[in-house]
Amino acid sequence: MLSLRGHRALITGATQGVGRAIAVAIARAGADVVIHGLRIDAQAEQTRALCRAAGVQAELVEGDLSSRPVEAAERLARDAHAAMPGFDLLVNNAGTCLDTTHFLEVTPEVFERTMRLNVEAPFFLTQQVARRWVEAGTQGRVLFTGSINGRLAEQNHAAYDSSKGAVEMMVKTLCVALAPRGIRVNGMAPGLVRTPLTDAFLADPKAMAWMQMHTPNGAVPGPEVCGEAAVFLLSDAAWHVHGQMLLVDGGMSAWQQPDVPA
Repeated sequence: MLSLRGHRALITGATQGVGRAIAVAIARAGADVVIHGLRIDAQAEQTRALCRAAGVQAELVEGDLSSRPVEAAERLARDAHAAMPGFDLLVNNAGTCLDTTHFLEVTPEVFERTMRLNVEAPFFLTQQVARRWVEAGTQGRVLFTGSINGRLAEQNHAAYDSSKGAVEMMVKTLCVALAPRGIRVNGMAPGLVRTPLTDAFLADPKAMAWMQMHTPNGAVPGPEVCGEAAVFLLSDAAWHVHGQMLLVDGGMSAWQQPDVPA
């Protein structure tokens, strides 16, 4: 089993879904965790309990990264260091998908809020954390949660898809900037997984059948697959993996066009 023992991690957007799965997997791999959420509520407390059950230290911090993201990133970096000094792993997971209409109907407000949370906030949070690491000589590790939508487009998610494409390039450019400083940057791009946000969609048997048909291994898993991938990318086993986006999608992105069902 891969180990993160001796490390400490800040995970944004970690109170449910993919973020919770990542936080729990990191805790089970032995690292202490700082769990960030929009607010400290019952979901946040449940995530902390799951992490503490792994026998590690787990703390909660709150903050709205979509409002004034530069200032919010500065505040979160400060609060996370106060809650758990010396953390050396950063997972930029917080994100949103607000546009569910055609590109022609996307409003400036939806586009701007999507970009603030999905692009600006992780960019400037990484900058704040990396500055501290460079000053302290910390060999830090950064992981971004992207999406298969950063590679494969949908007509009703133009803002979201654009933001996740930006995340993939951010992984590459921050790798180039930070690898010489001893900081490793990677990302992972999940396909569709079961979370509270996708449960309603997947409850439709036709939608589930469509997803299974378009995924080579036929699986629509839970978010734990993202946690497992995150542990690998943050671990020593991935020491020579820099600037890469690992697609956790059952092969969907590799399939040009699914076969027509018999």
